[in-house]
Amino acid sequence: MKLYKFSGNLDDIDYLSMLVVDINGQLRSVSLPRSYVTDKVLKNGIGFDASNFGFAQVHHSDMVAIPDMQATFVEERDGFRILHAFCDVWTTQGELFEQYPRTIAKKAVEHMKKTGIGDDAKMLVELEFYVFDDVKYSTTVSHSYYMVESCEGIGENYEDVPRFGLSKGYHRLTPDDRYNQLRNEVVACMQDAGIPVKYHHHEVGAAQLEIELNFISLVGAADAVVLSKWIIKTIAQEMGLYVTFMPKPMYKIAGSGMHVHQFVEKNGSSIFPGEGMYGLSEQGLAYTAGILSHALKGSLLAWFNPSTNSYRRLVPGYEAPVAATFAQASRAAAVRIPGYLKKGEARIEFRTGDATANVYYFLAAMLLAGLDGIQKKMDPVAMGFSKTQETAKNTFPTGLFHVLAGLKKDNEYLLPVFPKNLIDSWIALKEKEAEYVYNAPVPQEYELYF
Repeated sequence: MKLYKFSGNLDDIDYLSMLVVDINGQLRSVSLPRSYVTDKVLKNGIGFDASNFGFAQVHHSDMVAIPDMQATFVEERDGFRILHAFCDVWTTQGELFEQYPRTIAKKAVEHMKKTGIGDDAKMLVELEFYVFDDVKYSTTVSHSYYMVESCEGIGENYEDVPRFGLSKGYHRLTPDDRYNQLRNEVVACMQDAGIPVKYHHHEVGAAQLEIELNFISLVGAADAVVLSKWIIKTIAQEMGLYVTFMPKPMYKIAGSGMHVHQFVEKNGSSIFPGEGMYGLSEQGLAYTAGILSHALKGSLLAWFNPSTNSYRRLVPGYEAPVAATFAQASRAAAVRIPGYLKKGEARIEFRTGDATANVYYFLAAMLLAGLDGIQKKMDPVAMGFSKTQETAKNTFPTGLFHVLAGLKKDNEYLLPVFPKNLIDSWIALKEKEAEYVYNAPVPQEYELYF
């Protein structure tokens, strides 16, 4: 896989790949030959059927995708030069489609500016994922199973290979780390595409890896995440490997989250550093309280952890936060204030979310919750969020149905940006997924009850 930045000259490309994000946060594409790519097409875009992307009904499905030429990169593949461009989506009436993920992310930033609280929101996203040498799964009326294998000691074919253990992989070097070359190639491509990377390393679980991006403004950070996931999966496939961003692909092994470090800027400086607890300002503390308050009610988790598998990860004992708490240097807290930062560098890290989220909705909803906390002058200490122990009062809802019920009740803070019909569509989509999973017996139930 070879990627590089676009020179600006259309004569240097063979195809224009127009990237559109569906309701789940997955990339879709339609490719135009160079001969069809005119100034008119770049300005007016092309029509497509949005009902296949989860956004619209069949009888109101016509939308227009217009490429954002500031969000592009070039891929060389099989002798062709393909210009990929993220698109914005418009209605046929000439208005930005209000449910589209990039629209939501942009409107969240604009809403922040209107409040006067900040000019920019900077996000650093950590991508955790598992890599397997083989994977099989099947579900029918008569049987249900999954099987994964990794040369780091997972699966029947690798029982006799030297291994370091299922939960002792953190920062392993080669030869224990069998996937260092994969990460090197992925990060090189990410950087060639303009994505800033801070570092990469082996994570806790066998076959579990992490790539940490650097700080980017909110919309660009969301673009970088969906692009990074595509690059990771593509290069893995080229190497004969399989990647999953599932929060909990295996039993009794570390789950994969999508941690987000963040701060709000005003006049070029972060508003989070101050003289309060853990070096945070009143605004930084109130922002933290807003996130934890809406997460505890379930409404934020409906965007941050929107899969049934999310709640296989959110269990005690695996560094996956299960309660609305904040603390310095604690990876058990939902919000961690890094302990290694110098005075005046305070930021927060939200650790509960995972990569089954639509990252545009995730980051937008988190920003809106934080702004709500600032506007209402919430105090996380007075609200009980500074307790380091999980209690009945601060434990997060424990399943997808529960958080969706929370979103139905607690969504007013989202409405300046999230249309009510998007919230309703999201709830309906996720309730359908929950019903599919929760209505099916699993092998553990046969073990216990058959």
